[in-house]
Formats: sequence, C-alpha cells, structure tokens
Amino acid sequence: MFKLTSLNLNGIRSASSKGLEAWLAQAQLDCICVQEVKAQATDVVGRFEQLAGLRGHFHFAQKKGYSGVGVYTRHEPSEVIVGYGSEEFDAEGRYVELRFDTPRAKLSLISAYFPSGSSGEERQQAKFRFLAEFFPHLSRLRQQREFILCGDVNIAHQQMDLKNWRSNQKNSGFLPEERAWMTQLLDPAAGGLVDVHRTLQPEATDTSYTWWSNRGQAYANNVGWRLDYQLATPALAAGAKSAEVYKGEKFSDHAPLTIHYEW
Repeated sequence: MFKLTSLNLNGIRSASSKGLEAWLAQAQLDCICVQEVKAQATDVVGRFEQLAGLRGHFHFAQKKGYSGVGVYTRHEPSEVIVGYGSEEFDAEGRYVELRFDTPRAKLSLISAYFPSGSSGEERQQAKFRFLAEFFPHLSRLRQQREFILCGDVNIAHQQMDLKNWRSNQKNSGFLPEERAWMTQLLDPAAGGLVDVHRTLQPEATDTSYTWWSNRGQAYANNVGWRLDYQLATPALAAGAKSAEVYKGEKFSDHAPLTIHYEW
C-alpha cells in the first residue's frame, strides 16, 4: 500500500508551528506533496530538508515568501525535475516532479501549485495563460510515463465541489472557462487524467472540501471548496483504494487529502 498526501501549507514555517511534523510521524505517509511553501532554500536548510523521516525536494519561487512547492518522500527518486519549462511561471515556483524510473516502468509524482486569480483581473489572465501552457505539458507527459499530480489546482470543478456554487459562478476558481479546462483534462479522449478523489467518492459533497476562506465562520460552518486534487494516469488511478480529507487538526487554510494506492 502506498500512502500519498497533498497539502497546501500556506507557509511551511506556519504549518510546522501547528503540529505538521507530529502528524506526519503519526500518519506514516510514503510521500506528501506540498504547495505554498513560502520559503527559500536558505530557510529550508537545517530545518525543513526532512520532516518525519521524509526527504524534501523543492521548487522555490524567486520572490521571497511566495508560492513554492515540494515533495517529501520516503523513497529516493531517480531524477528530480524543477519547473516545467515555462518562461513565465517557472520563476514562481509552481512545479516539482520526482521520477522513480526502473527498467520496467516510468513513474512520476508531481507537486503543482496553480495560480489563483482571486486578487484581480491581471492574475486571472495569468491563470488562464498557465492553464493554456500546462495542458499540453501534461498531455506530453502522459504519453511518456505514468504519473500522479498532487496539487492546489485553485479550481472547483463541479457544483458539488463547493458549498455556495450559485453565488460563485462569476468568481475565480469556479469560472466556466476554468471548469471547462478541468472537464477537458479529465476527458478520456482529451487530457485523459483521472480525478482520483472524485472517482473514489462520487457523491461526496461536504466531506470533500479541502479549503475554507479565513473570512467569517467559513471553516466552522464548513463553507468550503474542493481545490486540492490527485490527478492520475488511468493505470495508477486504478490502484486507488480509499481517500480521506483530514480535519482532526488544522495546519493551514487547506486540509490534507490522503489517498491509499495498491500497486
């Protein structure tokens, strides 16, 4: 059994101060993909290279205190790919891919942090540019290897993926264009990936949310969004056995999504 988690940390120092490492030690994960590390290499050295016996590999943003992704793993990768070759977005620290290749198989685990467009039209247009770039990258990768992409996608795909879908239809994260992008990515005749959490729990609504606004009583009232995904090639997705959003502790404004795979 392979236990894989995705979690937006909203700052690795902040999440660590809220008990993240103790939870990792208890959870006995094989791998955790993290987003919004909000740190630089100098901040990580001597403190966050390893957490609960898992070794970290990172893609940091050039801008301090911004974005950044990582993969902590119990298993040593054969190769680490930092960035996906984007002139615009690789500077923002949004993609790290760990390859676990053998003579018989090619396997990647990816941590990705999609841009948010909620701050205004400029960033929403950047998000659309990212989506336009990223789709063909994933399509090419799918032709070459099996992979699971874990990440904060910043898109709620369907009405069941957020509490207040009616009032959010013109808001970033639930725009028709964003939702259509996800639909195409999950179309077997197009992107060909599988939304593993949704496949395992096709009817889940309230229990599937992974992010809550810090405004008002959103978390207390479970007024949430499902923004965090594990997107897998079909062969790997077929091995998924169970999924859980952990809310026993609160490490950030996101909750960890853990999926058990049997390979």
